[in-house]
Amino acid sequence: MAVALASESLERVVRAALAEDVGPGDVTTDALFDASTVGTAQLLVKEPGVLCGLDPAEAVFRALDANVEVEPLARDGDLVEPRAVALVRGRLRALLTGERTALNLLGRLSGVATLTRRYVDAVEGTGARILDTRKTTPGLRELEKYAVACGGGTNHRRGLYDAVLVKDNHVRLAGGLAVAVERLRAAAVGPPIQVEAETLADVREALAAGADSILLDNMPPEALRQAVALAGGRVPLEASGGITLDSVREVAATGVDFISIGALTHAARSLDVSMEVP
Repeated sequence: MAVALASESLERVVRAALAEDVGPGDVTTDALFDASTVGTAQLLVKEPGVLCGLDPAEAVFRALDANVEVEPLARDGDLVEPRAVALVRGRLRALLTGERTALNLLGRLSGVATLTRRYVDAVEGTGARILDTRKTTPGLRELEKYAVACGGGTNHRRGLYDAVLVKDNHVRLAGGLAVAVERLRAAAVGPPIQVEAETLADVREALAAGADSILLDNMPPEALRQAVALAGGRVPLEASGGITLDSVREVAATGVDFISIGALTHAARSLDVSMEVP
């Protein structure tokens, strides 16, 4: 079950998106319709997928007319076939002015949730969990991570502030993996220390240094299996790098605990959605 969106994150995104699209006003709609004219519209999903983004869509319309009523006909996280997923009633100016912004968010988040569900389904039964990454659209991280959760994925690092990951450039500049881990231990950082390993030698060094978890970067399946054997269950292992829907189950079968997929957020295609007035 996906967690609820933080209201402050949602308000910030909606405010910025409307400012970008509407600017000083919707010249077409404002000229055609009186401010008091009301109506009803349907939000439609036009292809099968996992629904996500009804709350953001509602927030768009309510930002333009606090009296808008949105009647959901499905819930975020539902697998839906093409149909109406919500009814929106209110002033026509709010409905028409907010249409594109609401649909952009609904389509984008539903696309992320749908792609995530495909990855989650692909590894079903293996025990591996699908993680998201920081490869998100600037300004939309909280919403896109919410969409990943709606699709059945697991939210990973939200930013640089809530997790430690020692990457290759950290290792080079610090003077080695063991040195980097030692410095982090001395600094008494709060979160567990995860280190990136590109080779089996890196895995051995990370284990010897006392890393709390290891990210196996761009390793082929045979190397992943060997890394799992080396770790022997002592620390969690996360596979990452270039993993596709065609290869993810083979990766999961190696015995890794987690598989992080940047494509969930940076390469998801928006679901086809529309708004229609009866």
